[in-house]
Amino acid sequence: MSYKPVYPESKDDGAVRLIGQWTMELFGPDGKLKEKRAGTNVVCTNGKEFLASFLYSAAVAASTFTMKYVAIGTDATAEAAANTALGTEVSRHTGTVSYVSNQIYKVTATFATGSGTGAITEYGLFSSSTGGTMLNRDTESVINKGANDTLTVTMNLTIS
Repeated sequence: MSYKPVYPESKDDGAVRLIGQWTMELFGPDGKLKEKRAGTNVVCTNGKEFLASFLYSAAVAASTFTMKYVAIGTDATAEAAANTALGTEVSRHTGTVSYVSNQIYKVTATFATGSGTGAITEYGLFSSSTGGTMLNRDTESVINKGANDTLTVTMNLTIS
């Protein structure tokens, strides 16, 4: 089973760009990999505002923001910069965050057996365990997550 991530063309004009890469891995009850998908997303307008607010907060030493909650859903409507929520959210979990290198912020969340089952097509990164600001959203072809499957979702946000 192989996949090839899709990367947008890079421009070297000095502008800051956010590129979210999503990887989804579906594991069966036996722990074996059943499906793997990868793709890029649209960075939402309110997500850009969140980053600007975060930078301001960090500058005044009062950083209280958290952008580590991964949500999955079943709406296949294409991403748009104006999105503020998933179309049909079915589950949200706190992700594990890390700094990779080369300006990459990584968030990984695991949706265990019994959690987030269904025809999963959308993924989003949020600032809160409920509601909150959505930084980015991705839609991909369906992954059918059964009740006994485990889905690991990884989002790499490259700030370039």
